[in-house]
Amino acid sequence: MKYAVGVDYGTQSGRAVVVDCSTGDILAQSVLEYSHGVMDEFLPDGVTRLAPDWALQYPGDYIEVLEKTVPDAIKKAGINPSDVIGLGIDFTACTMIAVDEEGTPLCFKDELKGNPHAYIKLWKHHAAQKYANRLNETAVSRGEDFLSRYGGKISSEWMIPKIMQVYYEDRGVFEKTDRFMESADWVVFWMTGNERRNSCTAGYKAMWHKQKGYPSKDFFKALDSGLENLVSEKLSEDIYPLGTKAGELTEEAAKVIGLPVGTAVAVANVDAHVSMPAAGITKPGEMLMIMGTSTCHMVLGEKEEIVPGMCGVVEDGIMPGFLGYEAGQSCVGDHFEWFVENCVPGSYMDDARRRGLSIHDVLAEKAVVLKPGESGLIALDWWNGNRSVLVDADLTGMLLGCTLLTKPEEIYRALIEATAYGTRMIIETFRQNNVPVNSLYAAGGIAEKNPMMMQIYADITGMEIKIAKSDQSPALGSAMFGAVAAGAEKGGYNSIFEAAGIMGGVKDVSYKPDQKNKAIYDRLYEEYSILHDYFGKGANDVMKRLKKIKEGD
Repeated sequence: MKYAVGVDYGTQSGRAVVVDCSTGDILAQSVLEYSHGVMDEFLPDGVTRLAPDWALQYPGDYIEVLEKTVPDAIKKAGINPSDVIGLGIDFTACTMIAVDEEGTPLCFKDELKGNPHAYIKLWKHHAAQKYANRLNETAVSRGEDFLSRYGGKISSEWMIPKIMQVYYEDRGVFEKTDRFMESADWVVFWMTGNERRNSCTAGYKAMWHKQKGYPSKDFFKALDSGLENLVSEKLSEDIYPLGTKAGELTEEAAKVIGLPVGTAVAVANVDAHVSMPAAGITKPGEMLMIMGTSTCHMVLGEKEEIVPGMCGVVEDGIMPGFLGYEAGQSCVGDHFEWFVENCVPGSYMDDARRRGLSIHDVLAEKAVVLKPGESGLIALDWWNGNRSVLVDADLTGMLLGCTLLTKPEEIYRALIEATAYGTRMIIETFRQNNVPVNSLYAAGGIAEKNPMMMQIYADITGMEIKIAKSDQSPALGSAMFGAVAAGAEKGGYNSIFEAAGIMGGVKDVSYKPDQKNKAIYDRLYEEYSILHDYFGKGANDVMKRLKKIKEGD
């Protein structure tokens, strides 16, 4: 028997799984919370305070995950480490690290341990917003065509705005940086000694295009004359497609991880995107929803189309040989968590405690018996802004139709329905712009644990929803790429498509739309669409005016 290891680097922790290459079964897993967590108030010294909207991490935590979780998972699986043929990793993105000529993170250096810009800027570091604004304004004024591939705006979470922040706020750190990298690529570099930047993060997070490369030197010069040679001096145009081998474990890395020297390591990937083959998705028109605190929607295509509000379209960005399209909703699980933490009466909480249930279980129990439209409520799912299709972080949530008889479970269900309407809006926008969406899949915690929500999504979208077979789809997907990096001759696979056919797949259960419910939801979706355009496309900017008043502007 041959096995592969997948390591999923999340926001708060890292997880390793051991997977049987012949079946895709996860034999064991191990999780480790990052020692430094997410630094959003202080640096590790406990003294250096961080400004608002900062979110940093410490690269040593990523190595600690390898050191502790991989041996632990192998021990739990009861296998011989010599039977592990490959390893793959996935990461949050853009999670950016600054390194010197030897690839050493700047925050490892004594003289920079108290400097925030020397640390990793996590994906949700939003302190680069004004630089993202400048980038977008410059791109619009120059008529740059790359903006249309990203829904019309480059996010503050992405690579170039974060680099710009370092450049403008700490020129010393900028000059000391030999290159800026995705943390995913840096961990692969640490394991193999090879710098292999993956096409997924380069394409979705750093504005790289397979045919056109990065934006031109003239564009970067227009941002600032000191950034003209940013790509050649601080990045790399050497980009590697997913499904390729980055290298093999060095002696040093093998000793730390507990695997044999020479174990194959795959080119890194992004956590959501690596879940596609784990669900067995290999063809155009099959959309996957990764459902958690937010939702990421991905679908493969055969031609590059411009879809309003998409997060990106990247050749080889999800599966080699295809255009990978991405869209998303900024607030899904967070939406419901906000509600239970702020709006549920004590009697409901007491009932949940008495019965040994979570408050979500109690609310779902009460909400599932409601009929579509029965509450008279409709909501807009913008509690954390709108990622797709409006691409506007300044939009806010709305609940319409409340009366003195409105119950908590009715609001809870309305919020769930709102997120389903948002997904339908994304699906229809893709279809209207020549990107087919023929089938729908779901993965993640919500897809696993909330059958009521999945049925509502089926009813509102009018599509059968299939559920990924593993509740650890990103880690499984990474292990699959590890098996591909090893190759068939070692007991793995020669392509991710072969691996997906054996190791990936869906559960036996699926959710099919109830046609009576769908008919009612079609009428409600029409109302949602009117509100969506009225508040989201400029007819009434009351949400933004309220935000300005709130901020004292």
